[in-house]
Amino acid sequence: MDHSESASTPALASKTVEDLSPLEQDLLEEYERLAENMKKLASILDTMASKPTSEILDGLRQLERKTSLVFTLLKASVYSIVLQQEMYSRDQEEAGE
Repeated sequence: MDHSESASTPALASKTVEDLSPLEQDLLEEYERLAENMKKLASILDTMASKPTSEILDGLRQLERKTSLVFTLLKASVYSIVLQQEMYSRDQEEAGE
């Protein structure tokens, strides 16, 4: 570390929140949110790592079943909407003739 770096560091550290530009304040807030999210992620990963593997796999299987069910229901809903639109289009064409 050279002398110019050590001289500039205290100047940055002595800046108060009021001295920061709005952009700098926003950036610091984003870093705070990121740090908090990283702490939450680390905590969750620590909790997961302490659980037995079989328990994690059971949880993932349940999640997979639920996700599969939601996907199936979504496909059925989309199919129903497409079918209704086709029927509506046919009715409009027949009424127009």
